[in-house]
Amino acid sequence: MTVGDALVRIRKERNLTQEGLARKLFVTRQAVSRWENGETSPSIDMCKLIAATCDVPVTELLEMPDAPYCQSCGMPFFQPEDRGTKADGTPSEDFCSWCYRDGTFVGGESLDELIERCAPGMAETCGISLDEAVSFMGALLPGLKRWE
Repeated sequence: MTVGDALVRIRKERNLTQEGLARKLFVTRQAVSRWENGETSPSIDMCKLIAATCDVPVTELLEMPDAPYCQSCGMPFFQPEDRGTKADGTPSEDFCSWCYRDGTFVGGESLDELIERCAPGMAETCGISLDEAVSFMGALLPGLKRWE
């Protein structure tokens, strides 16, 4: 689901017009309209504000792939070998091979350490700034199974 589709759904569930939501977010109605129509996208920080204002998890506004993804770092599982392994050697349903091997988390790093390690790669891969990658990961990761 796109951020625009999610925003329309969230706004309508709360019986808000574009103008009403715009007032709550201190933006113009046109900004809300452009987000909903896919002409532009709200920044990660704006998605956080929308989520807080509308009392929804920020993950509802972050465009994640439909495919399953790692419940530690958020990386999509593109191929079977991307999955980590349980203690018995079977593939993990939830965690990737970079985060989880043989039934334990690799490195035992904190959430902040994981973000610090992974954000530069995400920024480069996605063509976004390091600050945007850190902000995105800071919004997404706390809601994943490993960090809840």
